[in-house]
Amino acid sequence: MTKKQTLSFLLLAFVLMLQTTGAQQQKQQRQKQQQFSAPTSRVINAAQLLLDVKTLSADDMQGRGVGAPGGLKARQYVAERFKKSGLKPFGESFEQSFEFSHRLRGGGEEKVKAANVVGYIEGKKYKDKYIVVTAHYDHVGVIDNQIHNGADDNASGTAALFALAEYFNKNRPLNSIIFAALDAEESGLRGARRFVAEPPVKKESILLNANMDMISRNQAGELYAAGAYHYPFLKKYLEDAAKNAPIKLRLGHDRPEQGSDDWTNQSDHGAFHQAKIPFIYFGVEDHKDYHRPTDDFENIDQKFYVGAVETILDALKKFDAGSAQIEKQKTALQSNQ
Repeated sequence: MTKKQTLSFLLLAFVLMLQTTGAQQQKQQRQKQQQFSAPTSRVINAAQLLLDVKTLSADDMQGRGVGAPGGLKARQYVAERFKKSGLKPFGESFEQSFEFSHRLRGGGEEKVKAANVVGYIEGKKYKDKYIVVTAHYDHVGVIDNQIHNGADDNASGTAALFALAEYFNKNRPLNSIIFAALDAEESGLRGARRFVAEPPVKKESILLNANMDMISRNQAGELYAAGAYHYPFLKKYLEDAAKNAPIKLRLGHDRPEQGSDDWTNQSDHGAFHQAKIPFIYFGVEDHKDYHRPTDDFENIDQKFYVGAVETILDALKKFDAGSAQIEKQKTALQSNQ
């Protein structure tokens, strides 16, 4: 190597070091800002919510790939948090295990072992009627040696399950509520399809599904509730929840003419809809970090996220209070299909 080449190499190394240091400093600065501006809540444990999403999206979870060690670690964490949140399992375990065949990039197939994590809170009036609240806990794992942490997609929805379960454990609902952390959503809604095919309760006793997938960030401060186009009798409950919501709750993204912007079948609620179970899907529009290694905890909007979970909680409370009417309208809709 010549002196000129050596100098060029050293200069390049110095520039890369500066860039790396600058990125680290920016990340540390964001962390400090979040610590000083951490939001609070009167209805949920905001600090625990943020700790849960941070834990689930940490590097040691390895992107929570289905069937991978990181996915198993996330599953164990979910089961522990379900127990601490006051949920009861159906049977001896929270896990609903299943297998599916996965196509390999180079050809051929492999068997993948997966598991949903499912628990419930018994209702104080209608014990045999159920609202099912779902969020998938898997993500895409490690791609090209880069960990995809999936903070928004969907550590945010999974952590919200714990916060909601803790609230309803202390404030018993009229109806029983099932909380299901679903696996293998990224592989084609596998966990949701398994849950719907073999639910822990009679399928006709399920009033509706409320699904959460990507609920922690949006530049416009908007959280969408999709599904009222298909189930218009749920619209008034969402409109009521929107009136005093700390964030902007919008209805939409559920009409066939919207093409790819129709979210009707784009997450786990799609399996419920196909089984003629009413659904509402809570989520945000895609952002620049969607399915990228930059979907990190530092990039979520903590204030928006806490407000989104509070809004979803309020909507669930309204669904629960109006369950008798919802059941009648659900039955009438199904009889006309």
